[in-house]
Amino acid sequence: MSDTTDRISADVKESMRARDKARTECLRGLLSELKNAGIEKKGNQGTDEEKANPVDYLSEDEVIKALQKVCKRRKEAAQMFIEGDRQDLADLDLAEVAMIEEYLPKGLSSSELEALVREVISEVGAKSMKDMGAVMKAAGPKIAGRADGRAVSEVVRGLLG
Repeated sequence: MSDTTDRISADVKESMRARDKARTECLRGLLSELKNAGIEKKGNQGTDEEKANPVDYLSEDEVIKALQKVCKRRKEAAQMFIEGDRQDLADLDLAEVAMIEEYLPKGLSSSELEALVREVISEVGAKSMKDMGAVMKAAGPKIAGRADGRAVSEVVRGLLG
């Protein structure tokens, strides 16, 4: 199991002891999402022992990606609730987003992101917008979940364009 998955499991137990129903439900939902991601990756084959915990098949990066996916869905749902004039339901989703973000890596500030992109541009030797794909490909692993792809793309365009 990854460190993040272990933390979530421990926090489920802690929230159950504290009788924090909302947090417990959110964290159990996260574990369910991670289990589904593990099944997606490995499939549902193997012995009963191997099937016992599909989350074990996920690397830390895959766990983070799955959590980001859940977080994005919750944000989109909250936006839809706001547009539908259901602030009460939007607040519930936004509260869950805050809980999920506790397990995600700290995001990069705009200055940190720009410095990282400048470093990648110099490593790749990019000179113009034609090199944007190479810069994005090289920046991907370094940024890994700490910044939105759209934000990275804007910074790369700004520096190369």
